[in-house]
Amino acid sequence: MHVALTIAGSDPSGGAGLQADLKTFHANRVYGTSVVTLLTVQNTQTVDAIEMIKPDFVLAQLDAVLDDIPPTAAKTGALGNAAMIEAIADRAASFGFPLVVDPVMISKHHMPLLDDAAVEVLGRLLLPHAFLVTPNAMEATRLTNVQVEDLKSMKTAAKMIHAMGAENVLIKGGQIGDESVDLLFTDDRFHQIGGERIHTENTHGSGCVLSAAITASLARNKPLLDAVEHAKQFVIQAIRTAPMLGKGTGPLNLIP
Repeated sequence: MHVALTIAGSDPSGGAGLQADLKTFHANRVYGTSVVTLLTVQNTQTVDAIEMIKPDFVLAQLDAVLDDIPPTAAKTGALGNAAMIEAIADRAASFGFPLVVDPVMISKHHMPLLDDAAVEVLGRLLLPHAFLVTPNAMEATRLTNVQVEDLKSMKTAAKMIHAMGAENVLIKGGQIGDESVDLLFTDDRFHQIGGERIHTENTHGSGCVLSAAITASLARNKPLLDAVEHAKQFVIQAIRTAPMLGKGTGPLNLIP
């Protein structure tokens, strides 16, 4: 049994955060464990409140999991503030498994989840321990101060994020023609990961699901490019078959 770990925030509506990660792990035939970093009051329509968990308690959760059910891959999601990022980065320095960093900075409801100080700490302390980092265009822009809006700027930002220490970089959300194009920078090469662009409101948690699907494949010892390509198709299918739940930005279909 392969094991994947998510270190992320909680979404009580189940569409994003660690709940979406665990569902995605299960759908990809991986046993999921979780460390909760923050609690939210949210649903498909809004994020009304965020409550941070103390870093010491988060690290105690992490140590309990690592001591008993060590993962073969892990990911981070919403970390909330600079102190939390610094604490996780300190532990990540000793990880013996690949870490996927999803630099969650804003919710689908446009609620800011990281301030500028936290973004700086993420780039300086956590990215050097990332096997893969998966920013969308907005997050890549904040990390690099390069306006990411086309394939050329995606390539520029990917190289800059790699220079911060991330071993591999996947920038999400480019558009070429009728396709949604993600750009993977690995081994000094660019790979365009294309796929159908689906016009829908049912995309709540799509970034979480993508990074979790990649993490699940890495936990099963799949090569990175294969993991990213599989995750892309997994997300497309999950959006295409979304269950139409909620009154706002609906969740994906994560039932295997």
